[in-house]
Amino acid sequence: MIICATNLTKKFGSVEVVKGINFHVASGECFGILGPNGAGKTTTMRMIYCASPLTSGTLTVFDLDVQRHFRTIKARLGVVPQDNNLDDDLTVIENLLMYAEYFGIAKSEALHRAESLLEFVQLQEKSRDRISTLSGGMKRRLILARGLINRPHLLILDEPTTGLDPEARHLVWQKLRSLKENGTTVVLTTHYMEDAEQVCDRVAIMDLGTIIVEGNPVELVRGIVGTECYELEPFPATDGFLDHRLRDAGVPFHKLGATYYLFPGSATGEWTAEEIPHRRLLHRRATLEDLFLKLTGKELNQ
Repeated sequence: MIICATNLTKKFGSVEVVKGINFHVASGECFGILGPNGAGKTTTMRMIYCASPLTSGTLTVFDLDVQRHFRTIKARLGVVPQDNNLDDDLTVIENLLMYAEYFGIAKSEALHRAESLLEFVQLQEKSRDRISTLSGGMKRRLILARGLINRPHLLILDEPTTGLDPEARHLVWQKLRSLKENGTTVVLTTHYMEDAEQVCDRVAIMDLGTIIVEGNPVELVRGIVGTECYELEPFPATDGFLDHRLRDAGVPFHKLGATYYLFPGSATGEWTAEEIPHRRLLHRRATLEDLFLKLTGKELNQ
């Protein structure tokens, strides 16, 4: 296994942020850690890339203990942090060349890798530009390129598509799929369920410092939620009737604001959504967002 965590715990003072979680990541797979803000995702990632010591439990990366072999582990990692920490005083390619120095890469080799990576993330025409001239999506792609400069065996990405427009997000997904196809192990955190559905082989969904479910995203949704979901907003006067009707039919549901989220795959009786007087009715495929809602009663993307 590339990563193995057993009873992994992290405390800040008396506050337990990660609560004895267990997971593993196999070579060559893309593993996603999902959850809302404050779930413990970033803290878990920081322990993996040796930026924050664990409180208890065990954590190995490349079969090495993160507390005793952090230098060896870091040399084989690529990290794409959540924040933009590029050097604004340098050009695009200078940011890559400077970062390559931390890994002792020879200048000629660093230049070759930097030019190749800029082509990979479609920034070759921006190589001499200052960071301040780049869009948010370009900066995220450059940070991805920087994380690959040492040709890592394991790439770690913390919220890689936060703040990106749809076109930029699709480009990041494309690049991650390409890396995975070439054998790079990828671990990412996100609170966007679409990211995980696009690129992850397996996901672990976290909430309040614990892993509540783990597995293949498609199989998890199908097995726990089903294949479909209804979003139904009834007229206010029919709220009580709707609650009663859904319980009679054994239809699992959650209510957020004025909207009911219905999961008919587990219904024990007959019913139709159309029979309920409503202001709005949407019938769609079930997603990881619905899985999280069914398990916790709250939204994942919050």
